[in-house]
Amino acid sequence: MSKKKILILSSGGDAPGMNAAIRACVRTALHHDFEIFGCEHGFQGLMDQQIRPLHADSVANIIQRGGTALKTARCPEFTRPEAQSQAREFLLKNHFTGIVVLGGNGSFQGAAKLAESTLLQVIGIPCTIDNDIIGTDYCIGFDTACNTALKAIDNIRDTALSHDRNFIIEVMGRASGFLAVEVGIAGGAEFILIPELPITTEQLIDKIQHKKREKITSIIVVAEANQPGHSMQLAENIKNISGLHYRTCILGHTQRGGSPTVRDRKTATLMGIKAVEALIEGRSNTMVAESQGELALVDLPDADNATRLHTQAQLLKLNQIVCGID
Repeated sequence: MSKKKILILSSGGDAPGMNAAIRACVRTALHHDFEIFGCEHGFQGLMDQQIRPLHADSVANIIQRGGTALKTARCPEFTRPEAQSQAREFLLKNHFTGIVVLGGNGSFQGAAKLAESTLLQVIGIPCTIDNDIIGTDYCIGFDTACNTALKAIDNIRDTALSHDRNFIIEVMGRASGFLAVEVGIAGGAEFILIPELPITTEQLIDKIQHKKREKITSIIVVAEANQPGHSMQLAENIKNISGLHYRTCILGHTQRGGSPTVRDRKTATLMGIKAVEALIEGRSNTMVAESQGELALVDLPDADNATRLHTQAQLLKLNQIVCGID
């Protein structure tokens, strides 16, 4: 009987902890006597057939590294049915029975298309610093990104206090405000602006000017909300309307890199093991998820309803109370 042959790839934006998941998948697959291959540069690499065998030594000394050892890329062309069909045919022709996809919502849409072949098992591992994939409470990379952003906020506050300055700090978060809320509360930000709870510049200024206590400096944390750099326009609007001056700091891609934290390494490792176990169980079109602190297998997110939104508005209210704003 031939060995089970599986493929692993990382797609979309990178996230700290991906390497820990790759390592766990490879070592678990080999333990169960599977053949495992890596596809470089995500779905683009799958289309270009950039595939190589992986062994235990292939994933040595990567658990502490950020990014992904398999490289990653975005591949708009993979949205074409022709490209999806060619990829499925290539995998089946080369006797692959399963594929593990590490990524976010866009990556899982591509994974779901591959799963349309009943002969191919497809398992997803959620990896995105936005932490916004519906069906899971946690995505690999989120904790590391939070710690990276928090360190930056602490550093900026030192400068803000030294010069009596106000700052707007922009963090990632395309459609969801999980990162902004987490680091905003932990960093003592006076205001946290997220796409789920829009606020006008006038409303923000009113809150700033009517805070309960005088503050030497003020820090506002803003999610990029699919408009990277929009915090610069916000600062300009605040100045034009109120005369208040805010400097801006856009953290950008610094949040994606760096050595993963304990939580991300551990969670990624356990998710990698769970993904291979799901293949053994014959599961497909499935994502490894964290729910109430436990790992579970759930359906891949629906492409039309894949983004998880932040709903705890009360957290922002309580944060303003603690900061003496409201």
